[in-house]
Amino acid sequence: MNPIRSELEGKSIVLVDDSIVRGTTSKSLVKVLREAGAKEIHLRVGCPPIISPCYYGIAMATKKELIASDKDVEDIRKTLGVDSLGYLSLESLIECIGIEDGNLCVGCLTGEYPTELPKDIKEYEAKRC
Repeated sequence: MNPIRSELEGKSIVLVDDSIVRGTTSKSLVKVLREAGAKEIHLRVGCPPIISPCYYGIAMATKKELIASDKDVEDIRKTLGVDSLGYLSLESLIECIGIEDGNLCVGCLTGEYPTELPKDIKEYEAKRC
C-alpha cells in the first residue's frame, strides 16, 4: 500500500476489512496509515471475531495464533492501534448469509462445532505450529 499523505494527513478514516485472523495485516496497515498522518482510524470488520480454528478444511491459524482467541474487542483495538473497532454481530452475519443457524457451521466464531472434535485436538494443533 502506498498511501497518499495529502489525502490522509489530519483526517479521520474508516478502514473496512472482511475479517481479522491474526491481526498482523491490520496492525501493519494501521501503522502505515498513521505514518501517513491519519488523525483517527476506525476499523470495521464484516465478520465477528474469529476465536477458534476451522477443523473442516479451511487452512487457518491455530487457536493460539488467533488474535480474538484470548482478547476481547477492547484489547484487540489497543493491539491494532485503532481509535475504535467494530465487528458485525454473529446474528447479523447469519441473517446476511440467509442460512438457518442450525444448518450453518460457525465453529470458528463460537468455538462450538457441529461434530465432536477429536480428544487429542490440542496435540494436533501443537504439531501444526
